[in-house]
Amino acid sequence: MTASTLLEPRILVCGEDALVVEFGNGIDPVTNDHVYALAAAVEVSKNTAIIELIPTYRSLLVQYDLELSSVADMTAFLNDLIASYMLSTDDHDNTPRQIYELPVAYGGEHGEDLDDVADHAGITTDEVIAIHSGTDYRVYMLGFAPGFPYLGGMDERIATPRIASPRVRVPAGSVGIAEKQTGVYPMASPGGWRLIGNTPVSLFDPNAHPPVPFLPGSFIRFVPVSSADTKRIANQVAEGTYRVHMMEQAE
Repeated sequence: MTASTLLEPRILVCGEDALVVEFGNGIDPVTNDHVYALAAAVEVSKNTAIIELIPTYRSLLVQYDLELSSVADMTAFLNDLIASYMLSTDDHDNTPRQIYELPVAYGGEHGEDLDDVADHAGITTDEVIAIHSGTDYRVYMLGFAPGFPYLGGMDERIATPRIASPRVRVPAGSVGIAEKQTGVYPMASPGGWRLIGNTPVSLFDPNAHPPVPFLPGSFIRFVPVSSADTKRIANQVAEGTYRVHMMEQAE
C-alpha cells in the first residue's frame, strides 16, 4: 500500500458510456472514503440513467445509459454530487471503526505456506501469526471474486512474494499474503497468494442480505483459533447459527 495525495477530483471519459472519477494517485483511507461517499451519494440520488457503479481504491467508475444521459449531463451530475457529499477530514476522523473478527486456523493443513513466509521474513511461524493477527485491516475494496476483500495495513515484515506457479484450486476461506497485501479467498478458485491460514466463516452468500458480512471502509481482525474451534465454527456456519462478531471502536 502506498500513501496518496488527495487531489481535486478528476472526471475522465471511459469508453462511450462510462465516466471515472479519480480522487488521488495512490492508496489511503481518506481517498477511499471519498470514493465510497460518492458511490453512496449516486445511489441515494436514484438517477435512472445509472447502470452500474464500480468503486476501487482511489476511483469510481460510473456506467450510464446513453439513451437517458450524455457525457456533459453525467459530468455535471457528478460534479454537483461531489460538491455536496464530499467527506471532510473531520468526518473521517470522527467515524468509529467497524471491526469484524474472523477466526483463523494458521499453518499446517490450514495454511501450507506459513513456513515459507516465516523463512522469508527470518522469524518464527508463531511470530508471523502474532504479527498477522495483531493488525486491524481496512477493507479497501471487494473484487477478483465476490466477497474477496483487498485489505490494507499489513506489516511489511511479513510481506512475501506470490508463489512462482499459481495453484489451480485454493480452498474457500484461505487467508493469503501477496507482496504487501493480505486477503481471504471467499470461494474455491485458482490463486497465487501464499496461504497462511483458513477461516471457516463464509465470506459470500448470495442469499444473505447483505451477501458479504462486511463492507469497504470497515476493518477485519484475524483471531487465531485451534483446529477444534475451526470444526465447531464450521458446523455453526453450516447450521446458519454463526454470526461474525462486530465491534465499533473510535478512530
